[in-house]
Amino acid sequence: MSNHLVVGGLIGLLASLGIVLVLQALSRRRPGLVARLEPYVQERPRGSALLRAPGPGGKTVPGLLLAAVADLGGLLESMGSSADSVRRRLARSGSHLTYDELRVQQLVWAGAGLSAALGLGLISSFVRPISVPAVLIGALIAAIAGVAARDWWLSRAVKRRTARIEAQLPDVVELLALAVGAGQGPVDAIERVTRRGRGDLVDELGMTLADIRSGTVLATALEGLEARCGCPALSRLCEAITVAMERGTPLAEVLRSQAADSREAARRALIEEGGKREIAQMVPVVFLVLPITILFALYPGLVVLRLGI
Repeated sequence: MSNHLVVGGLIGLLASLGIVLVLQALSRRRPGLVARLEPYVQERPRGSALLRAPGPGGKTVPGLLLAAVADLGGLLESMGSSADSVRRRLARSGSHLTYDELRVQQLVWAGAGLSAALGLGLISSFVRPISVPAVLIGALIAAIAGVAARDWWLSRAVKRRTARIEAQLPDVVELLALAVGAGQGPVDAIERVTRRGRGDLVDELGMTLADIRSGTVLATALEGLEARCGCPALSRLCEAITVAMERGTPLAEVLRSQAADSREAARRALIEEGGKREIAQMVPVVFLVLPITILFALYPGLVVLRLGI
């Protein structure tokens, strides 16, 4: 009986989804004001229309997938995960994914959570009777959790890469200071560091060097570096280099002071991390070692009292 209820619940879910899709298609069939005015206010494409003609099969699977991704993106933007935030975090995480590819991954994670919840509910139905609405609600929560988990994983990747950049910053700044102090210009110093070094910060400097070689001004390229990384220490370094070049301040001294500040900031961060780890180490001491110690101290006395010796 419980198996029939689960199958009936799944059939009802699919039927409701079909009804929602039909209603959505009917609502889209009627063009709105923007759709009616769009051909007259936008610039007409200059290419041949034959190259953009749709295939004879109508809507294809990639088209339907892109439509689902667009709907998911609109839903997530209404919930707070905007497209600008996602693109900014993708750039800061060093990922080669695009915005649409990330939305596709979120859709896959949501499908995986939904399938896992439904599969768990189906397996549980063979053991004991379960409630079909509870399974459906759990599946919906699992799908939402899958989408949120992919977004959280992206934010975690950004934090980890920012931490690596902050750890590499003092060494890179010292190398730049040595190169500038030896008589090289800032662009040549960046080129030498990117040619000799390895790491996330060195890769970002390589992109900055590529921007400079393509004709971008050094100050503008440094602004792009600051925007891509989003690291406060690196932002202070870029601003210090820009101000030193504008005012004629010796760049080597500025870089040395920035390296010293980065070392001091890393030392303070290490001390703070040590304080947090020290508090975390108290948890097993208080909840594991201390009760066992008290048990070993009191157990002989309890045994003596029980025997009445």
